[in-house]
Amino acid sequence: MDRAAAVSRVEDVVATVEEETMPVPVREVWVYGDVALGLDPIERLDIYVTKDILFKDAPERAEEFQRSHGVDGVGKTVRAEWADEYPEYLRANANGHAAPEKCLAAHLLPDDGDEPVHLEVCNASFDDNVTQRLQGAMARDDYEQILDPRGACLWVDGQRSEEAFEKLRDGDFVLPTLSGALEMLGMDDGEADEAADAVRAYRERQEGATVRGDVV
Repeated sequence: MDRAAAVSRVEDVVATVEEETMPVPVREVWVYGDVALGLDPIERLDIYVTKDILFKDAPERAEEFQRSHGVDGVGKTVRAEWADEYPEYLRANANGHAAPEKCLAAHLLPDDGDEPVHLEVCNASFDDNVTQRLQGAMARDDYEQILDPRGACLWVDGQRSEEAFEKLRDGDFVLPTLSGALEMLGMDDGEADEAADAVRAYRERQEGATVRGDVV
């Protein structure tokens, strides 16, 4: 994907979050990895969305949507108002329950699924999740799911950062190598190199649009 197309895709995502009802409340939109580094072209566009967990919406409507769409949990885990407005984006997990990360991906990413875009969805902020994922990876000696810490916040709590967007368009963020960034977070240099290689190898195996949901 060329850099201009990647930045345009991110702008579309932020505009959609700003202007349209979302399946769950969204607090932050970040980019990380290749696009934040200013590469052109980029192999994958990585977008991070911080969402709130929906505790109370319209649980009395859950049975209605289960009958009409075969999906449990509408009005509990995703907004009923959103499902009324965008039923075509309603997605469920393997157990038949409405999956917020899948619903967000359906709404925010292209229909064809061919673009090399990854959407990471979590209830924790980007910085907090970077730390949590890194600690878990170090404890397990399993580095594939480390979250690349080289990110830029473009939108938070309803406010778009025009300065961050300008830096993103111009490739002006000054960021270290992945192994260098991991060393800054507490890895020794050998472990950081190994972890960086594992993250890169995992990303190279991904194709088309992907989504991952995480709860911290």
